Amino acid sequence: MRILFVEDDARTADYVKRGLTEAGHVADVIADGRDALVHGMAERFDVMVVDRMLPGLDGLSLVKAFRASGNTTPVLFLTAVGGVDDRVDGLEAGGDDYLVKPFAFSELLARLNALARRPPPTTEKTKLQVADLEIDLIRHSCRRGTMAIDLLPREFALLTYLMQNENRVLTRTMLLERVWDFHFDPQTSVVETHISRLRAKIDKPFAKPLLHTIRSTGYSLHA
Repeated sequence: MRILFVEDDARTADYVKRGLTEAGHVADVIADGRDALVHGMAERFDVMVVDRMLPGLDGLSLVKAFRASGNTTPVLFLTAVGGVDDRVDGLEAGGDDYLVKPFAFSELLARLNALARRPPPTTEKTKLQVADLEIDLIRHSCRRGTMAIDLLPREFALLTYLMQNENRVLTRTMLLERVWDFHFDPQTSVVETHISRLRAKIDKPFAKPLLHTIRSTGYSLHA
């Protein structure tokens, strides 16, 4: 594990660096907040350990700057500032964990290992596209080519599920469960009716159909 350790107290820095090295990790120790910002932007680290009280740039501002730049490296605040409000400020600034001095090195190491095991954050898609058909999940808007398409809420949910499963065949049962939250067959033509309405909006005005019926199986959205 490669660790950026931002600490201006030399004794604490030496103690922690020695312990991390003995545990098989690599620690880059920097005493100034501004220098740490430059170093953290230029290099890749598995975790960062940051003191609150730093020269040049304080720890809260440092972490806020990392997060504003898109840096998602896990951060543990290691500091003597340990009030409830202080811990809240640290976590809201973008910290992932908070450990108050004095501390046991074994606990610090355990917390760093836990942070390193966390899966990296994923960027959730806000737009889906199949050929020239596109939906915006935030705005709840739909268009095909240059033409805006007005969809009712259930039609939008149905199209979203179809687009999320592009090229897959989705059965009637799958659509009932995922779009209508029915875990039984209501013995109605609700799926067929909505498919027909959706097809009239996203396919009929255009030369190339995207929504296909797979005989005796279900439906599939693909170019």
